[in-house]
Amino acid sequence: MSALLNPTFSSTPFFFDRSGSLGGASFESGSELEGEAWRGGSATGGGGVGIHSMPRVSYYFPKGVGEYHFGERHPMKPHRLTLTNHLVVGYGLHKKMDMYNPRAATKDELEAFHDEDYVEFLQRVTPENVRSFTSVLSSFNVGDDCPIFSDMWDYCRQYAGASLMAARKLVAGTTDIAINWTGGLHHAKKAEASGFCYVNDIVLAILELLRVHARVLYIDIDIHHGDGVQEAFYNSNRVLTVSFHKYSSDFFPGTGHIDEVGHSLGKYFSLNVPLQDGIDNESYVTLFKSIMEPTISTFQPSSIVLQCGADSLGCDRLGCFNLSIAAHGECVRFIKSFGLPLLVVGGGGYTIKNVSRCWTYETAVLLDLHQSLPSSLPNTAYDDFFAPDWKLHPDLAAGRNRVENLNTRKGLERIRVGVLERLRYMHGAPSVGMVEIPPGLAPWMLEEEDAEEGEAGAEGREDSHKAGGEWFDGDRDREGEVAGVWGRAPPPPMTGGREKRAAAISASSALLNGAATDWGERDPPTTATPRPRITASSNSSRPTPSSTAGLSPGAVASAALAASAGAKKRRKPITSTPTAAGATRKGRIVLDGSAMPPPAPPVPPRGLKMDEGGAEDERGGSAMEH
Repeated sequence: MSALLNPTFSSTPFFFDRSGSLGGASFESGSELEGEAWRGGSATGGGGVGIHSMPRVSYYFPKGVGEYHFGERHPMKPHRLTLTNHLVVGYGLHKKMDMYNPRAATKDELEAFHDEDYVEFLQRVTPENVRSFTSVLSSFNVGDDCPIFSDMWDYCRQYAGASLMAARKLVAGTTDIAINWTGGLHHAKKAEASGFCYVNDIVLAILELLRVHARVLYIDIDIHHGDGVQEAFYNSNRVLTVSFHKYSSDFFPGTGHIDEVGHSLGKYFSLNVPLQDGIDNESYVTLFKSIMEPTISTFQPSSIVLQCGADSLGCDRLGCFNLSIAAHGECVRFIKSFGLPLLVVGGGGYTIKNVSRCWTYETAVLLDLHQSLPSSLPNTAYDDFFAPDWKLHPDLAAGRNRVENLNTRKGLERIRVGVLERLRYMHGAPSVGMVEIPPGLAPWMLEEEDAEEGEAGAEGREDSHKAGGEWFDGDRDREGEVAGVWGRAPPPPMTGGREKRAAAISASSALLNGAATDWGERDPPTTATPRPRITASSNSSRPTPSSTAGLSPGAVASAALAASAGAKKRRKPITSTPTAAGATRKGRIVLDGSAMPPPAPPVPPRGLKMDEGGAEDERGGSAMEH
């Protein structure tokens, strides 16, 4: 039994030997029940990281998010979210964590990643007026897989807003584990829908985490390749994407080959584990642990985003694996055991009774309550969905339900060795320069209404903080604009929410160019006393805060505001990102900064109109009542 739990596949020098006690799952001898054999072990199993106190867990569920409908024959059923929430409450798990009803994301928040034209299309299109958008449907990849349904815009805003609030709680340090089963739609691209996904809430959440966290690890255990997230960060070394999925030329999305490793600065920061039909519990979990432990040890992330698509379970309507709910949950338990800030999101899953059971069980795993969770499901208003057994751990891979396992031991060993070989080329965790924390959009949203009230009277009045000739101060203004972020010299005071929001947009764009952040959640300083500059070594050639040397505080702020105003006017990015096949696709972001368009001449900041729905950051959602 010990050899089966901790197999040593090869003697290669870089193989992470799992014969010790780290990360081993505890098996109950003689247990034949699926769900019993894969129950997790101690909470200190991952990478030697001990948990010294119970983690703070928060749960995000937008009210009414399970009431949307893609269509009668469409496999995506948001009703699975309602089933999950009822089981979580039925088991009493809501009493052990903070529950939130998050606000919906705003149009401006979605445009932090998505193209402005695409977001505007999502906002305007409805089943009633879709005929007037016929000319652009194909360009936005809207059709059979991604249909136009009633209140689609509200649905996208709800699940994206939940992931954004969860990420902000992690950034603020007010939670250790954030759960959003409504999110995890990993196929959406910058300017198109894909695979039932319209807005990529994962990318939006990672961008929020990058404001404070130097490196973010993204892990995907959906049966489909997480192509949207990989593409968004394909040129970045601050986000490492790891995807375990079925790979075949005729299986959606057709990407995720083991040789897709990233590009430019992000080369070897995309890892793919391509699998075949029918992989079983033991093979999957053992392969997962033998890859993820050295990956976390090498990359040293400061936070993790885990996508828990449940279509990798056995008996899924669109899946073809043989995983049990408990084996799926063991992967979650293993990642949790490293003790890093963790955002857990949902994803695929099309046999909704099994999806809801799986995510309920994994909620208990994240609360360390899975071993004491009764196998009999609690009584809810949806008991008929779980007939005839009403069990938390049904047998998903027995008899005719079992899919033939096409993954040979030799093939899995070849994949494991290949992935770890690519991991070795990473040469350890990348260093990141330290700069001031970019201000987020959310803190300034409450001030927007106050700013608009006085806009009419202040329209023709000059900015009292702008000195004569400050906007055109020679080459130094160009230097500040290239830097694109606050230097260590503090910016001047700003009077309105509109100016602050413009600065926030400019600073957020620096995250895509790899600028790291100082630690802590605080606003940009408003005093006039310069502080000592802090620089750190970096393996990139991007500008660091030292490139703004010689700039006055006003010039730095002015250049940053001008860059944001120029960027906001560009509807279609002119850059392109190489795909895994070597071609280029227009409209994708470039993360290494090498292909960014030349900066626009500095201009005074202009007002940016806000849509309705802005709200605060920390108080962005109300606690749920039960």
